[in-house]
Amino acid sequence: MLITGFSGAGKSCALHSFEDLGYFSMDNLPPALIPKFAELCIQSAGKLSCVALVCDIRGGELFHGLFEALDRLEEMGFNYEVLFLDASSEELVRRFKETRRRHPLAERGTIIAAIQEEKKLLENIRGKADMLIDTSELAPADLREKINRFYAPKKWEKNILLTIISFGYKYGLPIDADLVFDVRFLPNPHYVDSLRSLNGTDPAVKQYVLKWAITHRFYQKLVDIIVFLIPCYIKEGKPQLAIAVGCTGGKHRSVVLANELLQLLKDKGYNVRVEHRDMLKP
Repeated sequence: MLITGFSGAGKSCALHSFEDLGYFSMDNLPPALIPKFAELCIQSAGKLSCVALVCDIRGGELFHGLFEALDRLEEMGFNYEVLFLDASSEELVRRFKETRRRHPLAERGTIIAAIQEEKKLLENIRGKADMLIDTSELAPADLREKINRFYAPKKWEKNILLTIISFGYKYGLPIDADLVFDVRFLPNPHYVDSLRSLNGTDPAVKQYVLKWAITHRFYQKLVDIIVFLIPCYIKEGKPQLAIAVGCTGGKHRSVVLANELLQLLKDKGYNVRVEHRDMLKP
């Protein structure tokens, strides 16, 4: 995947999106080195089968060798696509003023003059693009969603790492939790002598926690909100989400519900893991 386009149009954001999709990513690679890098891909025995490269006007005179490099790729038998990121001149000026970054061609005049010159220099590669995205009205999250939906629609639907954390409030909140749910209101196995020394992975504790009507009602509402939120976080571009469930000691109720969530989300096809932070503490 060759990513190119106008300075300030979102190439870095696009590159990060491909990296999150599993592409080996490289920024500002001189075109003359593209065939050399392709040879390394061949020697990697499939480890570098998906690659995203950004080539743009920052390469200076070297950028003019881009078409020769692409012709060489075709001769070598590589499949490639060109993604061109466009934006209006007015929006590009606004972004440069907002970020206070220098345009690569800024030494040749004003920002608007540099943008107009860049647009002339990139006319040919723009015409060769397989995909053109105008980012004038797109926030970074919108651009990520567009790339994910087009280039990895099936992977995008589940493209998030979920971590379910059970914990005890007496030991403090998990500092990396995005969502925290308090289950201390549920009936507590700690007050049942035969269950006190066990933990939430024991079938007897699980049966006790799940037998109450209030547990079923709460769990259904918990599932509803989590299943609703996960696609929203994916759309926003969040790569991982930590969901914490806490009870008093982190040994019984939170462990049972964390395991229930783990299985449910696995069944829905998500990449999910569980961490029982405090289960084995005294």
